[in-house]
Amino acid sequence: MSLKHKKIMIADDDPGIVDAVEMLLEFEGYDVISTVDGSTVLDMKENLPDLLLLDIWMSGEDGRDICKKLKQEPLTKNIPIIMVSASRDIEESAIEAGADDFLAKPFEMNELLKKIEDLTRYL
Repeated sequence: MSLKHKKIMIADDDPGIVDAVEMLLEFEGYDVISTVDGSTVLDMKENLPDLLLLDIWMSGEDGRDICKKLKQEPLTKNIPIIMVSASRDIEESAIEAGADDFLAKPFEMNELLKKIEDLTRYL
């Protein structure tokens, strides 16, 4: 499968980041869905994304808790998760929560694209 038609979900409570990343990914040929509410990520039952870009500090939910829950569910455990945070010193806790990769904000869009490509190459 080519990059096209791979679905990426963005979960970040900063609408500006969601809009910017969504535009970039759509320009690159990805199908993008997004939410500013972390709890909606846990409600996914169908139409699952090929990759989840998950902010660690979301209002109401800690992204690490969301990640742990997703990695425990048979339906979502194999979805690659890239956790993002403005705090560079919590990469280790993101990986311990089950994240497949970590990206510190602010990040270069090319770095994000490379990580997405690496994690979805064989999907």
